[in-house]
Amino acid sequence: MHVSLEGLPAVGKSEVLALLRLYYPDQVLVLPELVKEVAEREGLDLFRDRPRLGTRIWDALPARMEAIHAAQETGKVVLEESHLGVHAAYAAALGDEEFLAQFRKREGEIRWPDRFIRLGAPIPVSLVRQAARGDPRYTVPQDVLVRMLTALDAWHLQRKSALGVIDADRPPAEVVAELVGTLGLTYRAPSLGPVIPYLFLLGRPASGKSELIQFLRGLSPEERATTYHLGTLRGLDDFPILWRLFLEDDLWERIGRGRLHSRRAGENYAVANDHVWPFLTLRLVEELAQRPAGPGETVIVEFARGGVDGYRKTLGLFPTSILREAALLYLSVPAQESWRRNLARYDRARRDGILTHSVPEEEMARTYAVDDWISLAPKPEGHLTVRGIPVPYVTVPNVPEPLVPADFARRFRPALEALWALHRAR
Repeated sequence: MHVSLEGLPAVGKSEVLALLRLYYPDQVLVLPELVKEVAEREGLDLFRDRPRLGTRIWDALPARMEAIHAAQETGKVVLEESHLGVHAAYAAALGDEEFLAQFRKREGEIRWPDRFIRLGAPIPVSLVRQAARGDPRYTVPQDVLVRMLTALDAWHLQRKSALGVIDADRPPAEVVAELVGTLGLTYRAPSLGPVIPYLFLLGRPASGKSELIQFLRGLSPEERATTYHLGTLRGLDDFPILWRLFLEDDLWERIGRGRLHSRRAGENYAVANDHVWPFLTLRLVEELAQRPAGPGETVIVEFARGGVDGYRKTLGLFPTSILREAALLYLSVPAQESWRRNLARYDRARRDGILTHSVPEEEMARTYAVDDWISLAPKPEGHLTVRGIPVPYVTVPNVPEPLVPADFARRFRPALEALWALHRAR
């Protein structure tokens, strides 16, 4: 596919394409704007050297079309900044009849993109960003931009272009995300060898799950892959989903309908409807279905479940496609120690945080005083059968609490090596 990214000056075309070139090198080939490339190579002014600029553009066009064809043969998406239709619109705005005559004559010979995508922004936004860019060589005044846009829109309408528009007058992350989705690009981490695609990190509240993730994130990609057998980390935790339900209950309570899922417990909340637990699990399943683990990636699925059949029921809700690639790491902490750490980590000002929230005492007693892990996995390591799938597991006693990186390495490097061996054996 050949796609051209067009738009007003300084709306972010070059910057966005530079990001895509870095993050999707095996999927895209980015070509700079032909007109700008010619002008810089020849030392030409976009406004004062129009005749020479036009000649040099036509001279450079065959090589550009050949580069596009060669890139398409590799199966990559060719992303070209701007196109000659935009330059023709500028020629119309500037009264450059010589270039327009040549353009009309040669338009049918040009290898046009399969799709045009415009980064759309109001002209005042372009003017502000041009000033911020501070490059007078490419500063275009408002009256020229108005005439150019009119001519460009008319050209697209006449040729019935496949033109999509992405709003560029918003935070850059949103612009990039929409463009990536529109192009169908998928991030692939550089391969450092095979890794565990899905690591289910289980254990009582405050058993050290989130702290372990912090430690793993601090490792270099090479060490994490070769020593711990984990790839680029992406985390899924059901606590933010649960916290959102608590806050929604606050709103239901304010309008007089009563709480649906929880009850207040001091300055926190306790679950009042046990259907919440499978709901949270299915939300995790839904997120995994929408975005499964990619090559070189490890998705860490973090949750705690209590009761006589909490883990059995929860694991049974995951699809076999995930279970076949999953490994389970259970951090074993006695209920009393879980409660102590739960109190120690609490930060009232950040009670919605992964590392700073606290489970109320009544919830700890009702839900987490017992769990069914030891009955499901009585040995320190092995394979646990879930929906007919042998899923490797390792149980790690996480007492005393690891405090420094060396503590984490001594405890979890052997555990993840054992888990990797079980994963490979399966």
